[in-house]
Amino acid sequence: MALQSAATIERRNPLAFIFGQLMLLSRLILMVASLIVGLLLHNIWRLLRQPSPWPRLFLLSISWTAGIATASRGRRLRSNVFYAANHHSWLDIPVMSGVTGCTFVANDGIEKWPLIGWLCKINNTIFVSRENRLSVGGQVDELREAMGGAQPVTIFPEGTTHDGSGLLPFKPSLFAALVPPPTAMLVQPVFLTYGPHTRRMSWVGEEGIIDNFLRVMSYIMPVTATLHFLEPFDPAHYADRKAIAAEVRHRISEAMQAGDHYRREI
Repeated sequence: MALQSAATIERRNPLAFIFGQLMLLSRLILMVASLIVGLLLHNIWRLLRQPSPWPRLFLLSISWTAGIATASRGRRLRSNVFYAANHHSWLDIPVMSGVTGCTFVANDGIEKWPLIGWLCKINNTIFVSRENRLSVGGQVDELREAMGGAQPVTIFPEGTTHDGSGLLPFKPSLFAALVPPPTAMLVQPVFLTYGPHTRRMSWVGEEGIIDNFLRVMSYIMPVTATLHFLEPFDPAHYADRKAIAAEVRHRISEAMQAGDHYRREI
């Protein structure tokens, strides 16, 4: 309701609508420019056979260009860590990767998206199928292999985006990669919030990805995405993947309830 009323107000205010369209155009131009520069530098690094920071920096530039500042709270683990975060928007990916340098587990449908799928690949995204349950074992093996690499891995265990008014049930299947966990690997739950703008930034319902992208990119108000890095825990102390998923959900839920993130919708 708050999201609909905010959009209605913008349509009724011609000046706000015009300014929003100018913001959209300028942001699109900046994104294209950062993509061209990022790809050029990424390929130079590859020719020199050096680890390329440019996929991460390009993702970070996406959040900046979209008008999203980032802030961190808590002590972030930088190695031997498996992140699990709540999920609101496609913006969560550039925000989370820009701050941590992580890769992701994503629905395999994204792999076929123009440009986005290719960008996910160069950031070493692990694609999984939600429909083919017979392939879960292979996906878990691939995830375990990725967890031993240089990039930390992030999953969104809710499996889909939502408006942030609560938490959806967690899907425990990918936590099977932590049973047993790799040596010294800890799980760090992450509570991600866009503060009073959370519902406005979210991708929910039947809204198409293009419609959501255009709406978010024309938003005028400055937004801060805050990543709360919660207390990590050793998954070896939990009986199975369901217990690990339940612990992650409990910690994120407590962090969500401790703040006033969703009551003052703009």
